[in-house]
Amino acid sequence: MTEDSLQPPITALQVTRLLQALREGELGGDIGLMRWSSNFTFLTSLQHEELAFMVIYKPRSGERPLWDFPDGTLCLREVAAWETAHALGWDIVPPTVLREGAHGLGSVQYFIDHDPEQTYFTFPPETRAQLRRLSLFDHIINNADRKGGHCLLDARGRLWGIDHGIAFNAEHRLRTVIWDFAGDEIPASLLADMDAFASRLGDEQSPVSLRLSSLLDAYEVAALRHRITRLLEQGRWPQPGHGPNVPWPPV
Repeated sequence: MTEDSLQPPITALQVTRLLQALREGELGGDIGLMRWSSNFTFLTSLQHEELAFMVIYKPRSGERPLWDFPDGTLCLREVAAWETAHALGWDIVPPTVLREGAHGLGSVQYFIDHDPEQTYFTFPPETRAQLRRLSLFDHIINNADRKGGHCLLDARGRLWGIDHGIAFNAEHRLRTVIWDFAGDEIPASLLADMDAFASRLGDEQSPVSLRLSSLLDAYEVAALRHRITRLLEQGRWPQPGHGPNVPWPPV
């Protein structure tokens, strides 16, 4: 991470502007394939009016088939994760949109400048409050792949979660390295955010319900409602269940 990076900081006032740029901007031709990704993942530039920054482009055509997720839906789930986090008021997922790119339809996400040597396993203690939200978010979206390297710290010490392509399954698929808070009471402020989100999600004609319904199957949206209702009723982080609870590899 460098102070002279192209990446402008994400603030509440900039989110709308960034989303417009992500949807309408010109993607650069200098696409670079990201190594070690299970699916085709490209780092490329985006230009929109005076804004210029880097993005992550994940085309549907490059998705590896999975037995427990419908083909061609991983890019949709990336966008659904952004929509869910944003609706919760937890801007812990970089702004993400669905659009056409050089390899067809895919998700395009604002790239978070970070030190790749820093992961969940090396974060300082002061990130704990931010990790609470990210951990709870994974329970809400049923994230099947929260590796340590899918947690990023930007230059300002802000925590971001990335790689949400295998989330929102209607069946229990939670796999995460963040079990620090298992059994703890959920803070009142986070419960209030979840309750407000649940109210909007309960209205099938609300903007967030309509957006999520365009990205996920109806039974997956229903399962999302059920998970957040259960968390509100219990008021605690769930304990690990039977079977694998941590993704492999963990980083």
